[in-house]
Amino acid sequence: MGGRHRMPIMSLLAQAAAAVAAPEAAAAPQEGVIGYPPAFFAAQQPANAFEMIQRLPGFAFTNGDAIRGFEGGGGNVLIDGQRPTSKTDNLEELLRRVPANQVERIDLIRGGAPGIDMQGRTVIANVVRKPGAGVQGVVQAAVNRIYDGRAPYGMRLELSGGEGRRKWEGSARFGFGVDDGLGDGPGVHVRPDGTVLRQARLETEGDGGNYTVTGAYEQPVAGGSARLNARHFGDKFKVEIDDIVTFPAPRLETVDETYRTFENEIGGRFARDLGARSGLELVGLHQTRDREITSRFESPATRNHFGIERETEESIARGVLRHRLTDALSLEGGGEIARNRLHSQTLLTVNGAPVAVPSGNVRVQETRRQAFTRATWKPTAEWTVETGLRYEASRISSRGDTVLDKTLHFVKPRASATWAPRPSTQVRLRIEREVGQLNFDDVVASANFTGTGVTSGNPDIEPQQAWVSEVSLEQRFWGDAAVVLTYRHFALRDAIDRGPDPSGAFDAPANIGSGTKDEWVANLTLPLDRLKIRGGQVRGQVTWRDSEVADPTTGEAREISNLRPLEWEASFTQDVPTLRMTWGVDAFGGWRQTSYRFNSIDTTKLKTYVRPFVEWRAQTDLTVRAEIPNVTSRGLRRTRQVFDGARSAGEAPVRIEDRDYQFGRMYYVRIRKTFGA
Repeated sequence: MGGRHRMPIMSLLAQAAAAVAAPEAAAAPQEGVIGYPPAFFAAQQPANAFEMIQRLPGFAFTNGDAIRGFEGGGGNVLIDGQRPTSKTDNLEELLRRVPANQVERIDLIRGGAPGIDMQGRTVIANVVRKPGAGVQGVVQAAVNRIYDGRAPYGMRLELSGGEGRRKWEGSARFGFGVDDGLGDGPGVHVRPDGTVLRQARLETEGDGGNYTVTGAYEQPVAGGSARLNARHFGDKFKVEIDDIVTFPAPRLETVDETYRTFENEIGGRFARDLGARSGLELVGLHQTRDREITSRFESPATRNHFGIERETEESIARGVLRHRLTDALSLEGGGEIARNRLHSQTLLTVNGAPVAVPSGNVRVQETRRQAFTRATWKPTAEWTVETGLRYEASRISSRGDTVLDKTLHFVKPRASATWAPRPSTQVRLRIEREVGQLNFDDVVASANFTGTGVTSGNPDIEPQQAWVSEVSLEQRFWGDAAVVLTYRHFALRDAIDRGPDPSGAFDAPANIGSGTKDEWVANLTLPLDRLKIRGGQVRGQVTWRDSEVADPTTGEAREISNLRPLEWEASFTQDVPTLRMTWGVDAFGGWRQTSYRFNSIDTTKLKTYVRPFVEWRAQTDLTVRAEIPNVTSRGLRRTRQVFDGARSAGEAPVRIEDRDYQFGRMYYVRIRKTFGA
C-alpha cells in the first residue's frame, strides 16, 4: 500500500532511550573536532554506539540516502574513520551492533578536518572502536501489545569478538510489526457543497514479519586491513481493508495487498597506508532484491487485480587514494563504477479482462561511471575550506514496453567553508550542484486501489538537478548545550513530480520544469541541570519547508508534491543514577503532505505521535524498557479531491473522499541481556 506508516516491532526492538544527563565534559574542541569519551555517556549506561550517538549535543543522526552506487549516499556517522561497506544494512543497525564498552570515543567533526572523509556533509560523527578483545553478545526479546489485541513480538541475537586487529561480528533477528497508519474509522464521499454521496465504516489493518541475518570479518592483509560483510533479509507484509458502505445502499468493498521482499548482499573493503601521509581504499559490493506485490479490489460490481514482480541487482567497484600534503592540506581522488539491472513484470485486470499499463513490463540496465576529487585546507585555526568536483556519466537502456537508449553526463562541483571565531561558535557555508538519480520505482508501474489507483512508469524521465546554497550557525553554551540554525536554498531544474502520461489515462512521474525549495532547520540540545532538573535534558529539531513549481496540468504555481511544509520532534529525558533508571517522553510532530496528480489532489495528515518510556537497569548486564507508544491514540487522515478528468485552473472537484483512520495506544516491553567481555 503506497505510503505505509508502519513501525515494525524490530525497529522498536532496537530502540533505546535517547537519554541525557549531566555527564563528564567532552574534550576541549580542537581544529573543529570534539572528542566525547565513554565517561560522557556513563550516566545513561548506553548499550551500543547508536545510543551514544543519540546523546551528542547539537547532532541529528541521518541514515543516509538510498541511491545506486556508493559515492554520495552515506549517512553522517563513520566507524573508525570509514563509511560502512553495506548498503542494505542501514547505518542505525550497524551502530547498534557496536557494543558501548568497545567504543573508545566518539569524535564530532564540525566543518571538516584534514584527512577526514566528510561524506559531502558539514558535520559528521566518527565512532572510534577499541582493539578487539574477547567475545561478547546481546540477547533481546520484546513484545508490543496493540490496542486491538494483537501482540507482535521479536527477538535478536548479536555476537562480536576478536583479538587485536582481527574482528568478527554476527547477528540474527526476527520480528513482527503492524502498520500504525491503518485502523478503524469513518469514510465519506461528499460534493463540494457538502452533499453526502457515500458513507462507510472502515475496518483496516496491516501487519507482517521479517528476519535478518548478518555477518562480518576483518583482519590484516598485505600491509593493510580487509573486511568482508554479508546480509540476508526477508519480509512479508499484508494489508486488509474493508469498506462497509452504509449509504446510499449497503455493500462491502475490500482491498487485500501482500508484499514479499528478499534481499542479499555481500561486500568488501581493503584499506592500507601508502607511507606516512597516503592511503588507499578499495570497495566492492554486490546486492540483489526481489519483490512481489499483489493487490486485489472487490465490490459487488467490480473485481480488479494488480500484480508486479520486480528483480533488481547492483554491482559496485570503487577506489579512493588519499594524500596529506601537510598538516593543513589533504587531497583525495578516486573513481567508481556501478552496474544496475531492473526486470519488472506487471499484470492488471478489471473484471477479468487484462488492461495494458504503460511501462508495465520493462527491463532496464544502467552503467554509471564517476570520477571525483576533493581537497581540504585549514589555512588558520579559525578557517577550514573544502572543495570537490565529481563527474558522472551513465548509460541507460530499456527494453520491453518502452524501448530507449540514452546517455547522461553531469559535472557536480562543491565548495564549503567553516569559520570558527571561538571554540563555541561556528559558521558553515556550502554551495553545491546536486544531481538526483533516476528512481527505478519511477520507471515501472504501480497501483494503490485505496488511493491513487494505477500509476504508469516513465523510463524516459531525466534526473532532477539543483544548485544548493546553505548557511549554518552553531553556538555551544552551558558546557554541553548547543543550538544549530541552518538555511538551505535549492534552485531546481527538471524537477520531478507527477503528470499525465501520453495516453492521458494514467498518472506518471514526470519532469515539470524549474522550481525552488527553501528549508529552515533549528536543532537544540539543552541540559537542564542549571534549571535544577538534575540529569534532565531537552532535545529537539524543527524543519520548515517552502517550495514552488509550475503544475504541469493547470500551469499554476504550487508546492512540490509530497513535500512536508513542517516537521518537528522533541524529547525530554532524565537519568536517575540512584535508581539505575532513565525515563522520558518522545514526541514526533504531526505533518501534512499533498500529492498533485493530473485528475486528483491527495492530502495525507498524520497527527502528533507521543511515546513515554522508562528504562531500568536491573543488573549491570540486564535492562528492562517499557513504553506506551502512541499514548495519545493519534490517527491518520487521507483526503482526496477528485476531478472530472484532468484538473484545470479554478475548477472545483466533483467529489471529496475523506478517510479517517484511528489507531490506539500500544504497550511495549523489551528485555536486554548482555554477556562477555
